[in-house]
Amino acid sequence: MGIKVLIPQMIAQEGMEYLINHGFELKIGSGATEEDLIRDIADCDAVLLRTAAMTENVMKAGKKLKIVARHGAGYNNVDIEAASRLGIAVTNTPDATTTSVAEYTIGAMLAVTKQLFPCSEQMKNGNFLFKNSSKGMELKGKTLGIIGFGRIGRLTAQIAHDGLSMKIAAYLNQPSDDIPEYVKILSWEQLFRECDVISLHVPATAETTGFVGEQEFAWMKESAYFINCSRGEVVKEGALIRALEAGSIAGAFVDVFETEPPVSTNPLLHMPNTVVTPHMASNTEECMTAIAVQAAEQIKHFFHGGEPLWIVND
Repeated sequence: MGIKVLIPQMIAQEGMEYLINHGFELKIGSGATEEDLIRDIADCDAVLLRTAAMTENVMKAGKKLKIVARHGAGYNNVDIEAASRLGIAVTNTPDATTTSVAEYTIGAMLAVTKQLFPCSEQMKNGNFLFKNSSKGMELKGKTLGIIGFGRIGRLTAQIAHDGLSMKIAAYLNQPSDDIPEYVKILSWEQLFRECDVISLHVPATAETTGFVGEQEFAWMKESAYFINCSRGEVVKEGALIRALEAGSIAGAFVDVFETEPPVSTNPLLHMPNTVVTPHMASNTEECMTAIAVQAAEQIKHFFHGGEPLWIVND
């Protein structure tokens, strides 16, 4: 018997072909619920995981399970503590999403600050002159604040600085010597008070969950915009909604939510000063292919080539 890899949700064909070409046996899952995973994982050595929840119960059911290869940079759908206790390696693909998410963030910033979506909807309804009461903001010379200065945050900053002539500020939770000269490091409070656009680029962890809330939105300028293309859990959604309703910030672009998919009554879906998208910042053909192949590579490295490149647990 070969090494069997469970794929609960479909991935790009290139990722599956990579595994097959390296001698792995694939098992396409029957679904993404905990019950489905428990049933499917029993005879599998590895899982290439998208958005399904990898709980302790699922991992215990995988008597042969040695590695969970996460399809993407985030891994908050994996019980990392349980995986470590059970001796199961967890990997991710932090390189694959960088370009697509950074480009998307720039597009999000342009969309929300230029009032593209409200003006588009009004024009479709015959209101050509709506533009007169919904003016955008010029980004040249404005300050973009980056929270999370990793791969995506750095590339977003570079594009905004080089392409849009924006000033760049960043908050660092730990010191770094590798900061471009055009980036100004600010304290947490300074960043929220001084920046014209604030963009989040952090994973959802115990430390970051809910760390942007009432106080942070109260510090922001009334003319400032908030962008979240990282994880919904890092923002207290109710606080963001209240800030938008009160007009204490100018607007927001939200690609991620505390609960996904959001319920239809979520106010963020219906606010005129908010643009919402369905967690799709990395959703390009190129990115989906790269993620699938990189996740498959981690499985190959684990079984046939030493250490995977990106292990996220001990």
